Amino acid sequence: MSPYRIAIAGAAGRMGQMLIRTVQQTENCELAGALDAPGHALLGKDAGEIAGVGGLGVALTDNRDAALANCDAVIEFSLPEPTLETLEVSKAKGLRHIIGTTGFTAEQEQHIQDAGKTIPIVKAGNMSLGVNLLVQLTRRVAELLDEDFDIEVLEMHHKHKVDAPSGTALMLGAAAADGRNVQLADVWDRGRDGITGERKKGSIGFAALRGGAVVGEHTVLFTSEDERIELVHKAADRSIFAKGAVKAALWARDKKPGLYSMADVLVL
Repeated sequence: MSPYRIAIAGAAGRMGQMLIRTVQQTENCELAGALDAPGHALLGKDAGEIAGVGGLGVALTDNRDAALANCDAVIEFSLPEPTLETLEVSKAKGLRHIIGTTGFTAEQEQHIQDAGKTIPIVKAGNMSLGVNLLVQLTRRVAELLDEDFDIEVLEMHHKHKVDAPSGTALMLGAAAADGRNVQLADVWDRGRDGITGERKKGSIGFAALRGGAVVGEHTVLFTSEDERIELVHKAADRSIFAKGAVKAALWARDKKPGLYSMADVLVL
């Protein structure tokens, strides 16, 4: 079988470099393209050298058509707008597109859903096995507990993260809402400041912390008058996300067009 050719968008960032290393360590996979933003200081340099794995003969470029010219799949952890631009090229070339980017608007989410009618897309706010198990547990616990238990989602990430709540926190909140058979947008409380009044029964609260180099920590709290249940996941290394993303790319290799999640990939 010929090597599975994967391009990385956002290749010069910390996550992008980890993805390059993971692709190189994965049997029957090879790096086929490396994309980053116009004006990036490392444009033209070998992507393998940027990632610390030695020369791979793949130069970092800001040209999407060039970066995706000879690949089977693209993995992207970047920002919403460039992700949608890359997605248009993926559609035109019939590629599998793996999206780990977070912070999309409702309109952008619809755009991705529409693109899934043309190509296979795997999209997840978090691609680790542990977090996706946590999502399933959150849904089940919320289903079993009534509104006497208040639900709060707490997350902490490194100081460079630009969106809040995190995509993972929103995944967890959506799972809790699904367990209670409600829509998250109807019950979420995404920020408290000043005189807010009492907590509204049935709401799902979010709190976001930022600092240092924290890879990602998420806690879902179910709290009643008498007891508290905490479901916790702490990521020690972002390689878990890269491994999940490459696994998703390989899984999508023979899939029909559609918008898939890591629950599909992991058969949860």
